[in-house]
Amino acid sequence: MKISIVGAGISGLATAQAILSRKPDTDITIFEADQRIGGKVWTEVSPEGYLCEGGVNGFLDKIPRTLELCKEVGVTTLPADASAQKRYVYSRAELHQLPEKPPQFLTSRLLTVPGRLRVIYEMIAGGTDLDDETLAQFATRRLGKEAYERLIDPMASGVFAGDASKLSLKSCFPRIHEIETEYGSLIRGLIKLQAKAKKEGAKNKPGPGPGGILTSFDGGMSALTDKLASQLGSRIRIATAVQDISRSGNRYQLHLQDGQVEESDQLILAAPAHAQARMLQSLSPDLTGLLEAIPYPALSICCFGYRKERVGNVLDGFGFLVPSKEQRAVLGTIVDSNVFTGRAPEGSILLRSMVGGARTPELALLPDEQLIDRVRSDLRDILGLDSEPDFIRIFRHERAIPQYITGHAARLEAIEGHLKTHPGLILTGNAFKGVSLNDCVVNAWKTGQALFPQSAKGETG
Repeated sequence: MKISIVGAGISGLATAQAILSRKPDTDITIFEADQRIGGKVWTEVSPEGYLCEGGVNGFLDKIPRTLELCKEVGVTTLPADASAQKRYVYSRAELHQLPEKPPQFLTSRLLTVPGRLRVIYEMIAGGTDLDDETLAQFATRRLGKEAYERLIDPMASGVFAGDASKLSLKSCFPRIHEIETEYGSLIRGLIKLQAKAKKEGAKNKPGPGPGGILTSFDGGMSALTDKLASQLGSRIRIATAVQDISRSGNRYQLHLQDGQVEESDQLILAAPAHAQARMLQSLSPDLTGLLEAIPYPALSICCFGYRKERVGNVLDGFGFLVPSKEQRAVLGTIVDSNVFTGRAPEGSILLRSMVGGARTPELALLPDEQLIDRVRSDLRDILGLDSEPDFIRIFRHERAIPQYITGHAARLEAIEGHLKTHPGLILTGNAFKGVSLNDCVVNAWKTGQALFPQSAKGETG
């Protein structure tokens, strides 16, 4: 069986690895349009010694499959510093530490006393008849307007670079949707789940946050994709764009930019949804229309390096998020040198700020000088950081993180329906069932299991 995979980001690479781990003699070719592999996993180390992540900056260690993949390919994980648990939200002209434990919530000044009481009211708040509720609708209904504006809205920007008034709750945070459906309240649901975990002796107890420890690698996130690529070797063809896809009998034909035509029995598209849409235009206009409806707003990552002797420590902990109500250019800033070792030269710090996203995509595409000025202005007001950076690196994504807006679940259902008429065609990547690296790795493994239910060792998936 000949298998073609289009896209050499984490989804495409992990899918190839998952297939080969189950059937090592599989004939696989991976086509990548770019000059580099990795997709949104993009690490650069400057001559000065700043390690900058242009995309994904880590993954949570709560998903066994990602840790298994790291072990299989031979990369050693690097957990975040314990201080990275300390996170902040900028609201009303000051930074507020996010409560790490429920009792701290009662004393936090992030929410006013009425705002805190409204959150407690969540235990008896009403339900909804909406089939696909936005994150904003859900948060306002259950937690109140203040908690939505100061907690949930910035969280949506931090995870998705998204607009909470458009994101679908059940598609973006399915577990939260399930807890409300099952228990009628998030607070009551978490109390019951924690009691159950304690009774069963579970190591990781459910909490309001995503759980797990943020994890990376000594050489940055590209250590994983680089190692996967080195093991896949000549199976990967970089700078090889697929222009069009057609079908001849039971085989798919990939029409490459250089005029060549490649055939395969199974075709796995692991490129972004908009790229998949373009490739499938001739084969399936219906699929193209559905894929084009998944938005990808622009986002810029601005890395600023400073000598500590000029600025001090700036901020302890992970970093901060900014609610949209504050009307700042920066969505949030991570102090990367606090989070992982080896991110800045000795005696220096590295800040990584996000600009744009669904909130203000036009800001992400500002000329360098204007973008730098906007970020510096926000860092001056929020952190009191007045010094000019010693190092600057900007990563621009004209189309960054896919947005699971309302209607996403119905869109996926329609896509699945159309795929039934195209046997042997699989669509994967972070546009469908989870945007995180963990999601991509898990979905890659599921694809391997679906194609080869029985592994080389005779085990069933």
